Order: sequence, then structure tokens, then C-alpha cells
Amino acid sequence: MTKPAPTFYVFHGADEFTRAETLADFKRRLGPPDTVDLNTTLLEGRSLTLGELRHACDAIPFLAEKRLVIVNGLLARLTAKEKLMGELADYLPRLPETTRLVFVEEKSLPASHPILKLAQQEEQGYVKKFSPPDAKALPHWVEKRARKHGGEIEPQAAHHLAAVVGADLRLLNQEIVKLITYTNAERPVAKQDVDRLTSYVQAAIIFDMVDALGRRDGRTAAQTLHRLLDEGEHPLGLMGMVVRQFRLLIQVKELKAKGGSKSAIAKTIGLHPFPTGKLYDQATGFTAAQLETVYRHLLDTDVAIKSGEIEAEVALDLLVAGLAAAE
Repeated sequence: MTKPAPTFYVFHGADEFTRAETLADFKRRLGPPDTVDLNTTLLEGRSLTLGELRHACDAIPFLAEKRLVIVNGLLARLTAKEKLMGELADYLPRLPETTRLVFVEEKSLPASHPILKLAQQEEQGYVKKFSPPDAKALPHWVEKRARKHGGEIEPQAAHHLAAVVGADLRLLNQEIVKLITYTNAERPVAKQDVDRLTSYVQAAIIFDMVDALGRRDGRTAAQTLHRLLDEGEHPLGLMGMVVRQFRLLIQVKELKAKGGSKSAIAKTIGLHPFPTGKLYDQATGFTAAQLETVYRHLLDTDVAIKSGEIEAEVALDLLVAGLAAAE
């Protein structure tokens, strides 16, 4: 006997990209887009009542076999003692066969969650947890993603791309598509392609240079600077990137001192969590007073370059040497 298709689903976990992609694939399998859209209801779980949920789920599909109801953020806010939890547990196994109800949760639910356990136990239920790959697994994810898009990427290039872009899977996917389009899938993407096309590479190298300055490693900082200059970066452009980096470091240092978490700081300064995390760690290499002194020195150097008092490349060399030696 064929097992009946599930009627209620729990999609939970921090991997927003794969979760959204899975949900989009799920919608595509339900039928033509226009018809599916007519029969799709999106509900916010923050103040949802059982009556509102039943009204959406019990409705008869319009010119289609199935209706899709997507509920965002309901399960995580419910406690086992709440009345709605019990009502849901009673209602879900009795969902109409014509309805597909999907609970979407941004974070992983505990294994003890009653609705999660119900979905695992009932044949009408289905659970999928979306956990993002860790740093070690990320290059392998990049390689698999490249194959999904009809191309290949060399292992070294996959590691390099994962390192410079970070754990933002949506952003990584965009870069992978761009790189495969560039090679026309006629050859594997190489590390040189990543360096050439990925805008995050220069920013990552600036991070490396500031890391070296934080360690007072003048030699590495100078080598990094000249690598960027040799690759055609304009000295004034580099100066602007270094100024921005230290301005962000000052902001992160201040917010960190006030007890801000990495995620909270990222929202406050309007930066993606991955570079914010690097700034958060990088800030430990400097005191607040050092950062203020460095920033004033940077602004003075910028004025000196633009007024013609000193050549830009010479100024950058002196700047790196001075910052690396500063205590």
C-alpha cells in the first residue's frame, strides 16, 4: 500500500538559503505557478490564532488540487503549556487532504517540541532540518553547488571562494553562478577566476593586512599592500578601504565594549554578519585609544596625499610601517 503524502511539514533551522530553495521547489511541484499562487496563503505566526489557521487550511482549492499554507515563526514562540499547542496537536492530523501546511522556523526547534515530535510520529507529518555547512564543509558545498549549475570548480578555488565570501550561502551561490557563466562551463573555475571576478577578494585582503597590523607584523602587512598594488589597485582606492576598515573597527570596538553580540553589532552598523564577525575578532588586536590614534593618522595621511605633499604609494608604505611599529 502506497504511503499517503504528508499534509503538514516542519521546515526549521538556520540555513535560510536552502530552506527557501526547498520551499520554492515544493511549490513548483504543486502545479503551474499562476494556479499555485492563487492557492497559496502566507501567515505570520506571531499573533496567529487556531481559527485563522483553520480558515486558511480548510478552504477548498480554487481550480487546483491542492492549497498551500505557509506559516512563519509560529512554533518557536509556543510553549508546551499554551492552549494553542494542544489545539494544534489535535488539529494537524485531521488536516484536509487537499491542504499542504508548511511551518517555517528560522532557528532549529528543540527535539522535545510537541509539534516536531508529532510531525515525526504521524504519517501525515514531515520534518526537515536546515543546518548550514560549517567552515570545514563549506568548500565541498561550493563544489556541489557548481555541479548543480552545470559546471566544475577546482578544490583550491572552492576553498578560496569559501574563505573570501564566508558562510552566506545565497551570496556564495551568486558568485558561483557568475564564475560558471564566465568560464561558460567549458573548464573548471580556477583560483585566478575567483581573484578576477569576486569583489570580496580585495576586501578580504584588506582584512588580512589589518590583521597583520594588529599583530604588529609589518612584513606581512607590507607584502599584502604591494600584492594589491601589483594587481592594479589604485593607491587612493586602497587608502579609502583602509580608512573604512579602521572606522568600522572603532564602531565594533565601542559596541563590543558595551556588551553587544556579533549579530547585534552587525544590525547596528548595517554590515553582513560574516565580515562583522571578523571585525569583532580583529578588534582585540587594538585598544580603543590605539584605534582613535590610527584613524586620525589615516585622515592626516589622506589629506597629505590629496594635497600633493607626498606620493600615494610612499605614503601607504610609511603608513603600514608606522602602524605596525605603533604600541
